[in-house]
Amino acid sequence: MPFKSKKVKRSYTQRIKAAPEVIFPLLCPRKELDWLDGWDYEMIYSQSGFAEDGAVFKTKHSGDVNTIWIVSRYDRENKIIEFVRMTWETVIVKIHIHIYDNHNGTSDVYIEYTFTSITEKGNEFVEAPAEKQFIKMMHWWERSMNYYLETGKKLLLKESGKKAEKKSTNKK
Repeated sequence: MPFKSKKVKRSYTQRIKAAPEVIFPLLCPRKELDWLDGWDYEMIYSQSGFAEDGAVFKTKHSGDVNTIWIVSRYDRENKIIEFVRMTWETVIVKIHIHIYDNHNGTSDVYIEYTFTSITEKGNEFVEAPAEKQFIKMMHWWERSMNYYLETGKKLLLKESGKKAEKKSTNKK
């Protein structure tokens, strides 16, 4: 039987405590090193060294295969950036991010991921009940960016866990 690809979309809107022109430059593989703990990348192509139309970079997480990313849209004026990423033998993911100014010192950052499987293994990934994991990732990203914008420092995964642990013990 021939392979039949599966597709799923997941979206989330973050509330970031800054204006769009402050947030937009942070949506860059190089700039994410400053504010997103656990992020690492290798730039393959970029004239500026930062996110731009046609930039290509790769990521690899422990125990995972390489993921190749392409900046497929970089619209500074409208505060829209899109990435297409391919993880070998599983999925292609289109990530659409649009920043909306709330005109009160905050912005809503709409993030949409479209996952398309390219193999049976990818179908398993796409069909998995991963909504909770996606929301957890979006919350982490939102907290990390707000923390960075407030303090100028990176929120560390370890510290974030300790704070959550303290909060839960204080509730008892």
